[in-house]
Amino acid sequence: MSTHHSGHARNVYSLKNLFLIAAICAAYLVISFLLIGFGSEQVLLVVLFISFYFISAPTRKLIIAFSIFIIYWIIFDYMKAFPNYQYQQVHIAGLYNAEKKIFGISFNGYRITPNEYWLRNGNVFLDVLAGIFYLTWIPVPLLFAGYLFFKNRRQYFYFSLTFLLVNIIGFIIYYAYPAAPPWYVQQHGFDFYPSTPGSTAGLSRFDHFFYSGIFKSIYAKSSNVFAAMPSLHSSYPVIVLYFGIKNKFGMLNVLFAVIMMGIWFAAIYSSHHYVLDILAGIGCAMTGIFLFQHLISKNSAMKIFVDKLMKATD
Repeated sequence: MSTHHSGHARNVYSLKNLFLIAAICAAYLVISFLLIGFGSEQVLLVVLFISFYFISAPTRKLIIAFSIFIIYWIIFDYMKAFPNYQYQQVHIAGLYNAEKKIFGISFNGYRITPNEYWLRNGNVFLDVLAGIFYLTWIPVPLLFAGYLFFKNRRQYFYFSLTFLLVNIIGFIIYYAYPAAPPWYVQQHGFDFYPSTPGSTAGLSRFDHFFYSGIFKSIYAKSSNVFAAMPSLHSSYPVIVLYFGIKNKFGMLNVLFAVIMMGIWFAAIYSSHHYVLDILAGIGCAMTGIFLFQHLISKNSAMKIFVDKLMKATD
């Protein structure tokens, strides 16, 4: 082992560093408990972080780099403590009527929303297909990020920081414009019920077909029911496709494009989002991409920050 690596290893296991890691993890667990109550997922996150940090140098670099995604998750999780409906009026009827007016479909003599159309005209094949596409919104960006981490470290940080920026933009809109999803109108009409729990909506048909509770377990932990606008599920594949094209992923970009359109369709088919939510999500992604590219090309502080992140994971 080189002197540099042995010195670095000693720093990792120094009392100062051990105390710092312990303090960060303890603070996270205490704050989480105070804000949203005890959750096994918070403990699991701490265990994974500590394990990856101390197992080896490669896993330590990986968990430091992926801390950007951990920050996203913590912010998202803590939104449970600050429901957006406490700060602004929730938009229910207005969004529904706008969707019907702009994208409405004539069906049996009535004008209905695309969500209502698919609610009446769905089938088992589309139930399964929509579920499969909707399950990709987490693993595809993470796998893509993992590949970039090992292939092109600078592009990894560009991608992950863009991902975080897009989410922050989306979260700000959630609080500025709380919005009920289509399934809420189907179940509760236009009346506002703040304690409404998350719902699998049309994705329950996927769970039922496979005798599973995959989506039920996901949406039972929903941070905010009234955060349908924008659809960040629709933003993520746009970011992946942009960086896939930028990094010349070739035919894989065709797959990314198919997944992107599949997620958009699934969001509407399952009554989780309006077309307007999808368009807002696409706009969010494009705004975040543009802003980050502008920052990285014009702002020397951002370049220095990325350089420091790369050095920390070198």
